[in-house]
Amino acid sequence: MLRPCRILVAECKQEVSTFNPVLSRYEDFAVTRGEEIVRYHRPRRSEIGGALAAFATRREVRVVPAYAARQITSGGTLAGAAFRRIAREFLAAVKAALPVEGVYFSMHGAMAAEDEDDPEGYLLAATRRLVGEGVPIVISTDLHGIPTDRMLEMCDGHAMFHTYPHVDFFETGERAGRLLLRILFEGARPVTAKVAIPALVRGDELITKTGLFGRCIRAAQAIEASPGGLIAGMYIGNPFTDVPELQSYSIVTTDGDPARSSRDAIRIARQFWRYHEKMQVPLTSVAESVRIAARTKGTVAMVDAADATSSGASGDSNEILRELVRTGYAGKALIPIVDPAAVRAAFAAGVGKTVRTKVGGALDRRRFRPLPIKGTVRMLSDGAFLSESFRDKWYSGPTAVIDVGSITLIAISRPVSLYDRALFLAHGRDPRDFDMVVVKSPNCEPHMFRDWCTMVNVDADGSSSANLPRLGHTKCPRPIFPLDARVAFRPAAKLFFGRKPAR
Repeated sequence: MLRPCRILVAECKQEVSTFNPVLSRYEDFAVTRGEEIVRYHRPRRSEIGGALAAFATRREVRVVPAYAARQITSGGTLAGAAFRRIAREFLAAVKAALPVEGVYFSMHGAMAAEDEDDPEGYLLAATRRLVGEGVPIVISTDLHGIPTDRMLEMCDGHAMFHTYPHVDFFETGERAGRLLLRILFEGARPVTAKVAIPALVRGDELITKTGLFGRCIRAAQAIEASPGGLIAGMYIGNPFTDVPELQSYSIVTTDGDPARSSRDAIRIARQFWRYHEKMQVPLTSVAESVRIAARTKGTVAMVDAADATSSGASGDSNEILRELVRTGYAGKALIPIVDPAAVRAAFAAGVGKTVRTKVGGALDRRRFRPLPIKGTVRMLSDGAFLSESFRDKWYSGPTAVIDVGSITLIAISRPVSLYDRALFLAHGRDPRDFDMVVVKSPNCEPHMFRDWCTMVNVDADGSSSANLPRLGHTKCPRPIFPLDARVAFRPAAKLFFGRKPAR
């Protein structure tokens, strides 16, 4: 008879922009416990869904779902009280689940709280104290995470995304799950090498299917597929989360071979460094972007990644709108914007009525000034809809569609991810019917915009601006590209050793 092996499963995920002045709160998370976690993730192509599929290949494995705090959308720095509550609940659930033989956590890697720069490392260290040294811990993370030394010291292995835009959620969780099983049942002894690369990168060359960054990922995948290779990949960090260990990293984990881990991690890091100067976004000023849109046939997607709510920005930028109004743009434009007061004004006016209000600068008042508008309310909704990407329930709060001349605003009460077209389509507005659409995301899946319209990367202000020097980093290591000139790179690997399981 097989001896049961209990594997604890938990989740804590949020990506923040520390340049967004609006703090994230506890209410910005969907919190689930126990079997509800399994019911949510098993049918989904999520990281936990992938890990559960891996665990299901071993009859003796018993999944012990403990706690999940999952961001509803990205946002600003997590309020200290909110993180303390989440940490308290998370660790209480871990303690209640003991004893276990293994641990799997789904994390992001780019959380930051008011009084804790490394929330993931904090949770891993506290979990390690609870479970002891003989219980292997494996995590899965976003490649926009920041793998701190504390994180790698406290876990035995981790898998990171291999795609951008991200489409390998399930596969990443599955890789993490398989790694944990190899540690528990096959005697794998992970040795991880991490090489820090002084670069913060953005831009289309990071699209793994077509860009230069994809070459580094394919080199990592070849390592994973080779004998003795366990996990390999790249972290490009989140340049909007300004914390002490923010930079890019190559990671290689082998089965008990520190020399190979170091050698391969340095090789991938050098390959990345050869390309790093090309991994920036060519940006066009707001004024020139509007001029391009005015003379271009077909739909123009104005990529306002500086206000990308999925990257942690506030979503209330009105810079492009202001320029359209100033120049008297005559085409049909579609613009999303976060502004609770404007929504309330539209609800007070009613459908078909005229509304006079201000839009923009509702949250990030330092960057954006409210713009007076006069428009017609075309639609009001409760803001509950399904995402186009995952068919998950999203909630933008009370939402109003307002026509201001030829410009259509979709004003929402709370930030919601805008890396697909769900907000537009749910409110009866298809981007294909417009001459211009403002896309507040650095990259969407190609069929959503890139495959059929002209893309313009706009140099607007915002807390997730690709114009990184204008953000004002104070905590990350310096010198670092592109914040400083003449940045030198001397690759060196730091090693982290997994533990021998007590099982």
